[in-house]
Amino acid sequence: MEQAFADLWSQLYSTEGLRSTVETGGIALMVLIIFAETGLLAGFFLPGDSLLVTAGVLSVANGGRPELFDPWGLCAALTAAAIVGDQAGYWLGRRYGDTMEGRPDTWWYKRRHLDEAREFFVRHGVAAIVLARFVPVMRTFVPFAAGIGRMERRVFVLWNALGGVLWVWSLVWLGRLIGGTSLADKLHKVILIVVAVSLLPLVWTLLRRRLGR
Repeated sequence: MEQAFADLWSQLYSTEGLRSTVETGGIALMVLIIFAETGLLAGFFLPGDSLLVTAGVLSVANGGRPELFDPWGLCAALTAAAIVGDQAGYWLGRRYGDTMEGRPDTWWYKRRHLDEAREFFVRHGVAAIVLARFVPVMRTFVPFAAGIGRMERRVFVLWNALGGVLWVWSLVWLGRLIGGTSLADKLHKVILIVVAVSLLPLVWTLLRRRLGR
């Protein structure tokens, strides 16, 4: 199972894998991936940031490549998926959070991820709902942690909607800016930079924890 997970990770995060996902699966498959990453704990490994940037790049005609998507429809569909996904994660936290607290680690659920999500909340307060959108793993577990903590529904809905809009639109339009330039032919480098920047908060958290010890 872990080997299959590693193979899937490698395929999804490769430039060819991302292009194939976007070009073959279209908006429907991207909606499913964004929903799963934000709403289901087992989707924490999915490449949300990279997928949004790649979709943005491919929504611009450049050279012999046609425009694959209408950017407004693309952003609307993916924003809806991101918001509904976070709401699903929040509901799962409220409904099953107590059960998951005592669950042993599996390949798709790690207790440390939940602990890190709580620590993220302590540092950033309700703004964590927005900030977590831009941090891998956190955008999966923070809504779940908000549900466990019984955050007021109205407050969560507000911050969830704001975070979904900012995350999707900023990365898709970053991709569109790149898509009209020569950088579109070096998409693998752009994706590496996006992934590296998005991982910085997690790396900083781990460093702080180790230095604290």
